[in-house]
Amino acid sequence: MKLMRITAKHVQSRYFNKSLRRYLGSSCVDLTAAEVPTLVVGSSRELVRRLGSQVEVRTAFITEEEEGAFLRELEPGLKKKRYEFDHWDDAIHGYRETERTTWGPACQNILNRVRSVAFEAGSSLLGPVHVLDLDKAGYIKPHIDSVKFCGSTITGLSLLSDCVMRLVKDDAPSEWLDLLLPRRSLYILRNQARYDFTHEILKDEESVFNGQKVPRQRRISVICRNLPG
Repeated sequence: MKLMRITAKHVQSRYFNKSLRRYLGSSCVDLTAAEVPTLVVGSSRELVRRLGSQVEVRTAFITEEEEGAFLRELEPGLKKKRYEFDHWDDAIHGYRETERTTWGPACQNILNRVRSVAFEAGSSLLGPVHVLDLDKAGYIKPHIDSVKFCGSTITGLSLLSDCVMRLVKDDAPSEWLDLLLPRRSLYILRNQARYDFTHEILKDEESVFNGQKVPRQRRISVICRNLPG
């Protein structure tokens, strides 16, 4: 299938210039220090254009130190849980999960920043933050989150590992987008991308972006949602 590519200006980082070349190949354009790619490829130019404002990846949204703050808060509780390989609706394989309503000051400040960029002012947000810990062998199967419990926007921080998220139109499987989610990035799915497309995290053996392998390690996602409006 033909791949369409889009990029956008976001947070600067030397790492992501290297990542862009690693995943997209040496033919990609040189980036200035202020240009970091939002890495999205899709089945058609029209689809990329149509969903461009509804699918966003913000690279290097948090620093290594901020990632460490999340891990210090999350690891003690996660270590008490076992990885599960049977999800109640068969959507996730090889996972541990929890929900948190209270955070230390450092993590709370980061979450406030997440919410300020992902949600419109005054949005009613789902109170608990969902934390999903995927084993290296874990993955998330294609699904659409229930409209009964989740609103028009989903956003998540990616900790510990790069990965590939795939969106496929629910009633037209030939229409799809692949998102490269680098470690410490933030993704945002809104509106049609949220309601009309399944989303999944590819398993390690299938984790390929634009023809290039994206090695999967253990990955923790910190996910915020708004309430149905």
